[in-house]
Amino acid sequence: MKQTIISPNAFKTIAWKNGKGNTIELAINEGASLADFKWRISMADVVENGEFSDFSGYLRNLVLIKGNSISLEHDKQATDILDQHLSFATFDGSNKTYGKLANGAITDFNIITCRQTYHTEVFTCIDTMTKQLPPCDIAFVYGLTSPIDVRLNNAQQTFSLKPNHLLKYEFEDNQHVIQATGREMIIVCLTEK
Repeated sequence: MKQTIISPNAFKTIAWKNGKGNTIELAINEGASLADFKWRISMADVVENGEFSDFSGYLRNLVLIKGNSISLEHDKQATDILDQHLSFATFDGSNKTYGKLANGAITDFNIITCRQTYHTEVFTCIDTMTKQLPPCDIAFVYGLTSPIDVRLNNAQQTFSLKPNHLLKYEFEDNQHVIQATGREMIIVCLTEK
């Protein structure tokens, strides 16, 4: 198992594919670019209504982490409404997705994964809870406002992940037991297909 903590100092600001804003990229798979990657974790401010960038071939998970509400209309057929803190939508990156703000700007947390490479699970919680991560190949833990206590394989010792830091685990087998305890946290689990 390999453990990496990515601090905000290592985050990168990158222009959106459609050129209408910027993304804060927390992490992307090694050797990747915006045009060709397997997974990517990022955050973005949405300050006006508009069409989302095309990410054909990818699955998108978008979590509302700041602000009141955004509706996501996909191909003028289905709509996801995110109006609760840490609510999220899962949708095909090839959709023509139009975002409409209901009451001011929002900030979202994005998980974009190659559909052919990974199965993606996203978990969020607002109130303090303990979540055991399911078996996976790569896991991420992110806390917004308070430290997240992480315990490995039922060990007695825990370590504390600072707010706004991204914890990444890479596993070699499914024999791991990881528990994360905290509030306002996002957990992402990727399993190779």
